[in-house]
Amino acid sequence: MKVVAYERSVQGTGASRRLRNSGKTPGIIYGGTELPQAVELDHNALFHALKKEAFHSSVLEIEVAGKVQQALLRDYQMHPFKPLVLHIDFQRIDAKQKVHIKVPLHFKGDELSPAVKVGGGVVNHIFNDLEIICLPSDLPEFIEVDLSTIELGHAFHAKDITLPKGVSLSLHIEQENPAVAVAREPKVKAEPEPTAAPEAPAAPAATKLKDKEGKE
Repeated sequence: MKVVAYERSVQGTGASRRLRNSGKTPGIIYGGTELPQAVELDHNALFHALKKEAFHSSVLEIEVAGKVQQALLRDYQMHPFKPLVLHIDFQRIDAKQKVHIKVPLHFKGDELSPAVKVGGGVVNHIFNDLEIICLPSDLPEFIEVDLSTIELGHAFHAKDITLPKGVSLSLHIEQENPAVAVAREPKVKAEPEPTAAPEAPAAPAATKLKDKEGKE
């Protein structure tokens, strides 16, 4: 994925504020053998790029002043309540060195699993991404997780995932082996018992008034 950035010569809080007011986002590219490079990017293009899943887990080709360098998105800051990207960080990569990065998980097969088809359960996804280690050339945009075999009351762990070639789990993930999905029985709320409608009160009996004073 290609990203176009521009050299940024002026830095500081005031300069960054003026940059944002002009529709730009300040950023930095660091890592490798080169010095950190301050850059600026078109805000609207960056804002829409951040909505794409691949932008967060792909090797980016960042062009600055005609020079292209490979990097990964490492961090970005959003305004607390405005749709505004305040700052963004990229890290240069070496094609021969492995990278540590989180990639999204794509779940499939829930509805075909014994937990759902036989047990009538519900499969809950616990993790949306997972940290992996691989060479930049082996970096997947996402990892597919097949849950078609999960059974009711069981969990699907990180080590159960079939990883793409050249990809391994980050060491702490491998040691902890967390559950990424769990099949549980659905929560069923007891229906309230129907209550009988109250009986209508009986109408008062009609009384006949007799003229006790009348003569026979």
